[in-house]
Amino acid sequence: MHTVTLNNGVEMPILGFGVYQIDDEDVCEESVYNALMEGYRLIDTAAVYENEEAVGRAIKRSGVPREEIFVTTKLWVQDAGYKSAKKAFETSLKKLQLDYLDLYLIHMPFGDIHGSWHAMEELCHEGKIRAIGVSNFLNDRLMDLIVDHEIVPAVNQVETHVFTQQVENAQFVKEHQIQIESWGPFAEGKNNIFKNEVLVSIAEKHHKSAAQVALRWLTQRGIVAIPKSVHKERIIENFNIFDFELSKEDMEKITTLDTKESLILSLHDPGTVERISNMKFHD
Repeated sequence: MHTVTLNNGVEMPILGFGVYQIDDEDVCEESVYNALMEGYRLIDTAAVYENEEAVGRAIKRSGVPREEIFVTTKLWVQDAGYKSAKKAFETSLKKLQLDYLDLYLIHMPFGDIHGSWHAMEELCHEGKIRAIGVSNFLNDRLMDLIVDHEIVPAVNQVETHVFTQQVENAQFVKEHQIQIESWGPFAEGKNNIFKNEVLVSIAEKHHKSAAQVALRWLTQRGIVAIPKSVHKERIIENFNIFDFELSKEDMEKITTLDTKESLILSLHDPGTVERISNMKFHD
């Protein structure tokens, strides 16, 4: 298993399996189970996805030793704050049927993130979480968190793919020893990514798919990726990216695809921020 080492010494797989938008519990459970059977050891979910219970069942059903699996879930905006974060963490842990989490992330940079972070630091010190981090944080909000707290976030999970390459952000987090993690590694299918001429031409040269090239490009940059699929053959395909290497020329060609803008979720838009801040789920 290829891994990265977080700033607290914890090892994290560089390739994992995400379950965003897998709403059907049976489908989610089967997909996570198939991923674990294929060899995935990083599973990424979130409270707001409302599929933590399905993930927990799949982990238990797989028979893979708990210590071999790196489990991530996230704290939603409705539970921001010290007391709320503590309660939400315990709810997630119960749904996942776990005794501890490997990584717990603040899902969005809204609400009382400082109260949440203080609670997460305590949980970390108590041994209930191995590492804590954030998701969708812009660099100014990330720095605000860094300067005001004891523990520097281990991870920032942000939209990162061939069309939104996050070059400057990747450099910023590297300087602060924070691991960048990609959500939406396939850009949710936008810009016809799987038929993109640049990716397809590189894929043909390596006898791979455009999807595999997109994932390999991320991992060669040292970025953790969590592709999602409910199709077993694609789950297997997405995992088989370590038997080839992109050349410097390949990497440079992919660089030309960068739009330097978000294709999926722009947190610079006040309307988006308002919508997310008001979004609630049933716990």
